Amino acid sequence: MEEVPEGALMQRAAAGLATAVLEELRSARGRAYGGRVVLLVGAGSNGGDALWAGARLLRRGVRVEAVLVAGRAHEEGLAAFLGAGGRSYSTPVSSRGSPAPIGSSRGDPATLITEALRGADVVVDGLLGIGGRPGLGDDVAALVDRLPDGVPVVAVDLPSGVDPDTGECPGPVLRATRTVTFGTAKPCLLLPPSDRAAGRVDVVDIGLGPALDRALAGRAPAVERLESVDLAAAWPVPGAGDDKYRRGVVGVVAGGHLYTGAAVLACGAAVRSGAGMVRYVGPQEPTDRVRARWPEVVPGEGRVQAWVLGPGVDPDAGDGQPDAVRGALASGLPCVVDAGALALLPDRVEGPVLLTPHAGELARLLAARGGGAVERPDVESAPLRHARRAAELTGATVLLKGATTLVVTPDGRVRSQADAPHWMATAGSGDVLAGLAGALLAAGLEPLDAGSVAAAVHGRAGRRASGGGPIAADDVIAALRATVVDLLTSS
Repeated sequence: MEEVPEGALMQRAAAGLATAVLEELRSARGRAYGGRVVLLVGAGSNGGDALWAGARLLRRGVRVEAVLVAGRAHEEGLAAFLGAGGRSYSTPVSSRGSPAPIGSSRGDPATLITEALRGADVVVDGLLGIGGRPGLGDDVAALVDRLPDGVPVVAVDLPSGVDPDTGECPGPVLRATRTVTFGTAKPCLLLPPSDRAAGRVDVVDIGLGPALDRALAGRAPAVERLESVDLAAAWPVPGAGDDKYRRGVVGVVAGGHLYTGAAVLACGAAVRSGAGMVRYVGPQEPTDRVRARWPEVVPGEGRVQAWVLGPGVDPDAGDGQPDAVRGALASGLPCVVDAGALALLPDRVEGPVLLTPHAGELARLLAARGGGAVERPDVESAPLRHARRAAELTGATVLLKGATTLVVTPDGRVRSQADAPHWMATAGSGDVLAGLAGALLAAGLEPLDAGSVAAAVHGRAGRRASGGGPIAADDVIAALRATVVDLLTSS
C-alpha cells in the first residue's frame, strides 16, 4: 500500500488543528474573524503543525503571532506562516544572540512576547511532542507562567511537559483546555495524572490507519479505553437456558460490627448488577441489615462462582471475617479483593484475582511487600508505575481507583476508564464498585474485563445519578439498572 507523503500528513494535522482553534475563538469571543492567536513553537513537528495551522488561520482573518522558543523552527512551516503575513518572535534565551528570523518583528523580544500573550484570545501549545523529554525547561516554564489566566490553550498532540508514555508529570506542565491529537490518542492522554492536563481531547484522522494497523499487528495497545460498543459486547446477558447458577453466584465477605453499611452496599450492587444469586457471609448484625434491605440475598456459606472480599472488613477483628477472607482466597475461585482484605493477601494469589485499592491502600500494599517507603503522593504522581509493580508482586490484576481508574494485568495490559463525575468521590462508592465487579467475575468475565467494565458502568451510573449534583453510594446502586439498559439498547 502506498504511503501518505509526510507533507500531506502535516497538512491534514494543521487543518484539524486550525479547525479546533477556530471553534475556541468562536466560543471565547463569538466569532473567529479578528481574533488573536499566539503560537508557542518548539523545534519539532508539533511546532510545524502549529505554524502551518497559523498560516491557515491568517487566511481566515485571524491575527496570529508565533513565539519561537528553540532558536529554530520547522523551516517549511515557518516560511508558510511568514509568507501568509504572520509575525514571529524568538525568546531571548533561545536566540542566544542570533539574529531574529527573517520576517519577524524587531524590538525588545521580551516586551513583544508579553504584549502578544496579554492580548491573546487563544494560545496554541506546539512546544513539545512525543519525542520530547517530560517537563519544561526553566526558561520555557517562565514563559508559560506569563500566560494570562483563563486564556484557552489548544495543545498540539499532547500537553507540553507530560511524559508521553507513562502520563507522569515530573515538572511544570502547560495545561490545555483542549488537545488535538493525530491518528490515535497518545498514552498520556488516557493516563493519570497527565490526562487532567489535556482538557477535551479531539482525535483527528490524518490517514495513519494502515500504518497504525501494521505497527500494532500482534501487539496489545499501550493503553486501552472501553467505549459503549465495547461495554455492551462484554456485558453478560442471560439466555433462555440460564438459571441463577449459570448466571453466577456471588459470595460477599464484607462489613462487620462497625462497618455494617459496607455489607449492604456491596451486596446491593451485586444484586442490581444482575448476579444470579448473592450470598452474604458475616456476623449477625450486618447479616440482619443485609436481609432487611436486600431480601433476595442468601445468608451463610454455600455454592459460589466468585467472591467479593473486604469492604468494611477489619483485618485484625475477631469476628470471623478475616478467616472467611483467607478461606475464600485459598479456594482458587475468582475474587475481588478490596479494602480490609488487601492486608490479608498471600504472597502470591491463586486463580483470577482483581485487587481494587485506592492510592493510599496501594501504597500500603507495596510498602508491606518490600517496595520501600511508598506513600500515597508517590502513587498519585506515578499511578501506572505503581499499579504495574503491584500486579507484578502479587500476580493479580490491579484496579487502581481514582478520577481516572487504571486496570493493569500482571502481563502488562493496561486499561484506563474516566467515566465518573467528581461527585463519585464519596463514602461507599468503592463498596458499590466491588459488588459490581464481583457480579461480572461470577458471570465468567476475566479480571481485566470485569474490572474495566465495572469501572466504566459504575462511573456512568454515578453520572446518571448525579445529574450534576451530589450523590450517595446508594444512588449509584439505584442507577445501575437504567445504565445497563441504555448500554444494551443503544449500542
